[in-house]
Amino acid sequence: MTATLKGRQLKMAFRRPQLREISMQRTGSLGVKLLYKKSSTGIVINEILPDGLFSAWNVDHPAQQVVPGDRIVAVGGEQMGAEELFKRISHDDPLDLAVLHYDQVRLLSGKRAAVNAALDEKVETLMLRARTALGAGKGRLVDTSGRVLDACTSIRDSALLTGDILMLHVSRVEVHAGDGAFTAILGDGSVVAWGYDEYGAESSAVQDQLKNVQQVQASSKAFAAILGNGSVVTWGCVLCGGDSSPVQDQLKDVKQIQATKQAFAAILADGSVVTWHHTLFGGDSRAVQDRLKNVLQIQATASAFAAILGDGSVVTWGDTREGGNSSAVQHQLKTVQQVQATKSAFAAILANGSVVAWGDARHGGDSSAVQDQLQTVQQVHATHTAFAAILADGSVVTWGNAPRGGDSASVQDELKNVQQIQASEHDFAAILADRSVVTWGDPSKGGDSSGVRHQLKDVQQIQASHYAFAAILSDGSVVTWGDPRFGGDSSAVQGQLKGVQQVQATKLAFAAILANGSVVTWGAASQGGDSSAVQSQLKNVQQIQAALFAFAAILGDGSVVTWGHPAYGGDSSSVRDQLENVLI
Repeated sequence: MTATLKGRQLKMAFRRPQLREISMQRTGSLGVKLLYKKSSTGIVINEILPDGLFSAWNVDHPAQQVVPGDRIVAVGGEQMGAEELFKRISHDDPLDLAVLHYDQVRLLSGKRAAVNAALDEKVETLMLRARTALGAGKGRLVDTSGRVLDACTSIRDSALLTGDILMLHVSRVEVHAGDGAFTAILGDGSVVAWGYDEYGAESSAVQDQLKNVQQVQASSKAFAAILGNGSVVTWGCVLCGGDSSPVQDQLKDVKQIQATKQAFAAILADGSVVTWHHTLFGGDSRAVQDRLKNVLQIQATASAFAAILGDGSVVTWGDTREGGNSSAVQHQLKTVQQVQATKSAFAAILANGSVVAWGDARHGGDSSAVQDQLQTVQQVHATHTAFAAILADGSVVTWGNAPRGGDSASVQDELKNVQQIQASEHDFAAILADRSVVTWGDPSKGGDSSGVRHQLKDVQQIQASHYAFAAILSDGSVVTWGDPRFGGDSSAVQGQLKGVQQVQATKLAFAAILANGSVVTWGAASQGGDSSAVQSQLKNVQQIQAALFAFAAILGDGSVVTWGHPAYGGDSSSVRDQLENVLI
């Protein structure tokens, strides 16, 4: 097999090994280093020394040379176990060997390494040897038609032919978070889970099915993975969607999955929808099944789903009190472009820029008080109980729970030329065109930024914990406000917050990635605000994901470092060997 590595793709031409028969008189040292285990098939030539019988053979027989990586499979015409082979190689005279010779793998750098692949070996073995030879991470072997080779099949059964071109697709690790557990999709499409077992960290029952995973979606305590063949594997709390067996035969050609707190909804390639688990949380869509056709997107509150169809209409199901019943506004739900949700209400933007809302009136389901203002709406954002709409002229209209973001009257004259809005659980923060910030909602939870207003200049982006905000300025510094217990006070680390590129948040803490790849944390120490135990490992960090009480950082080599509440994903020691150096 010859190979070149370009970017993250390895192109390989597969060739069968050649059988070479070697005969030598024992006139001196063999000059060879061998590798084998008791369970080995044959013995691998690890190194050929310059002065010895093997080196002399190569000089005398240039067309029949043996090289490191070749495999001795028989002595004196007899095949036997590796230990017996070694004894015979050590003592036979003359020494008659049968050697499987493999072409070399060449890196673009010029490095060479041998890759062994016998017909009865698994594709997984071929993949592991290619990775090792080329210093590549976990990946998927794909043929020229785009077919992913099954790692569990033999090379013979995989229908590979001499000269076939394969590609090793090496993807970066993807980490996904539920409320109390994490899952990581590794480069080879396998999945590793850790955290609170009852929240989806225990995946052993389905581990052998988690291969060639493309996407993962989380409910509060369960996960659902879409495989390359369009099927779905689920695990975690049964009542939260961790058991999809009642609908397993329907879960084919799945393209997207959405989740409420305790149910999943899958969109199939034909535009139909399959749902499962808790009925009160949208797990039963039978009442609207005949209308769920040509579905393009699904949005969710905590316990209801809303599907946008190809004709711009909307179908809803789940808890009727929290958005599952849209019958009162069904005649208005036409030409819908997008849907946003609080925890118990929906708001749909129509093609003409107007908005239709439904669900719990206390949480944004009734927009009648501001309906005449909801024109030319470009975006809608949501706290847990209120909505904020940005209009085409940069002004903002709000509705829902007044003390928690639904009433912006106190700052209305400041809300001009709004570019972005970030929401916490109770509050909104708007970035204006001049990069200043306007906030409203619960004053004690981040709705009042007056104490840091003079610092909020040249703001580039804002992140939120449940009750606090963190703003990244253009110079890479950070300004925080809100409840100190939730990360609203960063004074203890302020001198370290320089060159900040990204900020991520758990419920009670923040983590900032600096330009040099290191990380600075603050907030509730046990919930992710203290990373001192892993600080030496937090180097070349590329991305951070957050569960409710823990963080997971993906490093440049693809390994993962975690901290925060140990039971909720902050301790990944049980799967550390699977999460280290998964991408080189």
